[in-house]
Amino acid sequence: MTMSNTGGRRKPPTIHDVAREAGVSRGTVSRVLNGGHYVSPSAAQAVDAAIRRTGYVVNRHARSLITGRSDSVGFLLTEPQERFFEDPNFNVLLRGCTQALAAHDIPLLLMIAGTQAERRRIVRYITAGHVDGVLLVSSHSGDPVAEELRAAGVPLVACGKPIGLGSKVSYVAADDRDGARDMVRHLLGLGRRKVGVVTGPLDTPGGVERLAGYKEVLAEAGIAIDERLIVSGDYSRASGEAGAERLLAGAPDMDAAFVASDLMAQGVLTALHRAGRRVPQDVAVGGFDDSQAALSASPGLTTIRQPWDRISSEMVRVLLAQVGGEDPATVILPTELVKRESA
Repeated sequence: MTMSNTGGRRKPPTIHDVAREAGVSRGTVSRVLNGGHYVSPSAAQAVDAAIRRTGYVVNRHARSLITGRSDSVGFLLTEPQERFFEDPNFNVLLRGCTQALAAHDIPLLLMIAGTQAERRRIVRYITAGHVDGVLLVSSHSGDPVAEELRAAGVPLVACGKPIGLGSKVSYVAADDRDGARDMVRHLLGLGRRKVGVVTGPLDTPGGVERLAGYKEVLAEAGIAIDERLIVSGDYSRASGEAGAERLLAGAPDMDAAFVASDLMAQGVLTALHRAGRRVPQDVAVGGFDDSQAALSASPGLTTIRQPWDRISSEMVRVLLAQVGGEDPATVILPTELVKRESA
């Protein structure tokens, strides 16, 4: 490592220092830093060792001027800010994506856009080239963000299938419909016949698919759909509580409830307790996600596990492939029924 002429302060190591330490050309070091194409394994190992010994850190600004890339990715949540702090799924997904990108030495920028003005501002920021791609979370139908980013040519991967865009946008999702079917079959297998449902927002893919799975299993069992047993929520605990109150008012003989998120299921449990209904003796309750909310519920919540680690790693994999020039892709991952005390 070289010394400056002023005050003995150390200069940061340069690509020339790495090349000299590794015994290769500056061009070889540059190729290693930009993906390792046309570099022999022995040369790549020598460069990696030299980087560790010298403490060289890539000058991202300088590299972005050459490559036209920012070497960063955006995590865009199109929900109000308070939802990010309330819903444990968002934090789990953010952590997983951050870890997956860290393996590629790529930082993740968290962006929250809960209003139209915020969405317009963030779309301008993204399309100006400040990130190389976007991981989009919680896209509602009618929300123009996904379409605007796609039209601008921004690499994009959504968590869940964006309604109305079909195969035009890459997405990674758990099998919402199949998970819902597993839960409703489990509740029916307990001998329950008046199964209520608190859906997610019906302008989101999870809300639509989980309700569809619920209806399909009732039809298989020869049970007529009773609209009094269907209410909608917004994935918040408060909406689960309000939903349970509506169900009890409309169908007091309800003996089971499928709730489309664990957080809403906590609200359902609160409302049932207040109404004097025992869980699971009077009303069996099943959630969806297998989040921290399921573990902290009382009684412990039977739920559908979403593979959040795989969802986040696949979102990053598909996005980086798209940044590298590949076409949009779709990944659907299986869910798992997790039995606890509530059902």
